[in-house]
Order: sequence, then C-alpha cells, then structure tokens
Amino acid sequence: MSELPVIDIAPLLTGSQERRAVADAIGAACREHGFFYVTGHGVPPALIERLDAASRRFFALPEDVKNEIAMERGGRAWRGFFPVGGELTSGRPDLKEGVYFGAEEPPGPVPLHGPNLFPAQVPELRESVLAYLEAMTEVGQAVMSGVALSLGLDEGYFRTGYTADPTILFRIFHYPPAPADDAGTWGVGEHTDYGLLTLLLQDANGGLQVRTETGWIEVPPVPGTFVCNLGDMLDKLTGGQYRSTPHRVRNRSGNERLSFPFFFDPGWDSEVPPLPYAPGHRWDGQVDFTGTYGEYLLSKVRKVFPHLFEQQRL
Repeated sequence: MSELPVIDIAPLLTGSQERRAVADAIGAACREHGFFYVTGHGVPPALIERLDAASRRFFALPEDVKNEIAMERGGRAWRGFFPVGGELTSGRPDLKEGVYFGAEEPPGPVPLHGPNLFPAQVPELRESVLAYLEAMTEVGQAVMSGVALSLGLDEGYFRTGYTADPTILFRIFHYPPAPADDAGTWGVGEHTDYGLLTLLLQDANGGLQVRTETGWIEVPPVPGTFVCNLGDMLDKLTGGQYRSTPHRVRNRSGNERLSFPFFFDPGWDSEVPPLPYAPGHRWDGQVDFTGTYGEYLLSKVRKVFPHLFEQQRL
C-alpha cells in the first residue's frame, strides 16, 4: 500500500457540489507531498489497454527499426524515439528507452511543436496516443480546477489563463530490469518535473519512489489510477506552498516496465505571472523566472538531450 492519498476527481469533471471537498483533499496533498493518486478520471480502460499493447509491440521491435522514428528525425518538434542511455537526468544516462510525443500540429518554426513520429510497423499506436492525449488534457484541466479552488481562486482560473492553450507533452518509457548488483543504476535519477502537473500511468511493475521528510517511499501501481505530481512551475507560483517533490525510478521487478507520463503545462506563450493573493494562503511574490513558459521549458530540456539541442539549435 502507498502512503499517498487516492482522490476521486469525478466531481471536478461533472461539476457536482462535492468538488469543494475534492479541492480540499487536493490542496492537502499538494502541501504534504506534492503527489497523490487520481481516480474517477473517466479515461476508458479500453483505451489504456490499447495504448499499453501498442507500446509493447513497438519496444519489442529491433533497434534499427525503432530508430526509423529517432528523435534526430523529429527536428525542432522534439519528437521520436531515443535508445537506452539516450536521455540524461541530473547529468547521468537513464536506464530506459522511450518515445516523445506532443500535441499533433503541422510543421512550423516554434520549438517543441509539430507533427509526431509514429512507427509504420505499429499503426495502432497513432490512434491510441492521439486519443489518450485528448482524454488526458481534460483530466489535467479538471485537476487544475481543483488546484484553483484549493487556493481560493475561481475554478476556471487556470483554464481561462495559463492553460487556455496548454503545452501538452507525453512520453512512453520502457525500462529493462535494473542490474541486481549495481545500486547506482537508475531507470530515472532523482529529479523534479518542470511545469504544472504530471499525470503518470504505470504498468503493474513498481519502481517509482518519492522523497519525503522521513525518507524515500514507494509509489506502487494502483489499478484504475494515475499518479499526479506537481512540477516546479506550480511550486514557484505558490511560493513553495504546493510542492514539486524529488522522485526517481528503479525497476527491481525482474520484468520490463512501462510508464506513461503526461505533462500538462502552461501555454507556450504564457507569461506565467504570479498568482493573486488568496486569503489564508501565503504568497511571497517571489518567482525566479520572467518570460514565457516556452522560454522556461527550453532552458530545461536542453539539459536532457544536449546533443540534440545543439543539432537543432533550439
């Protein structure tokens, strides 16, 4: 069992009177750990099953076939496949491979925007990913409405401002088992996320850990839920009240592990101004970044794939 709360967000999706109680639960979780489980999200189990099956088919392909959609071919859109060790967290290679996706858009000059790369050998992955992005965007908006209420703001505060046109990024990660004799090898090293929210779908193999004041705790898979955690930008906007908490992954299950992190962030051109004062909640006015969210995000992702950043001159 996990130490993190499980919060039913159905009232936030339906607009029922219980949404105030849900918001209170979200606020408490944001202040305590910055992590909680989300249930009642309305994402069809059949869609999750299709996404999982298509993802496993893709990662079972030979490396040269997977490289047909390598990130080098995604250009400034920053989409596609990377191999094990191809992503850096805290400056060290991760023991995972993965595929980067985002909102499906035509080619253009804006970094991290454009068309996705999908494998011809697994055509069902395209339909599953695009349907999942649409469903998860509504989940992200619902959770942020609860965050707004918990801060004493109007529940549409984020949806009509920061996330009116949200930045949507999605990853599918495949982790081989960690070597039993190497305690220093991590699927993902200790880190925090960049933006507002991450909504994580896990398969049945655990490995996610969250740092708390009393030490690291496991965040095991709970059927029918997503793990929600806060990113650095929401931490900044609340003056540290709502916590962006360090976390890491090590796959000790002996099996391959799949995870599906969905990042729900402010619009690319949003100026991310400080939140207004809300009675009963501290706001110190200190945000260590000015500019658009897109500029902030680029300053972060260049550290993850430095060679691609230089290659594409983002």
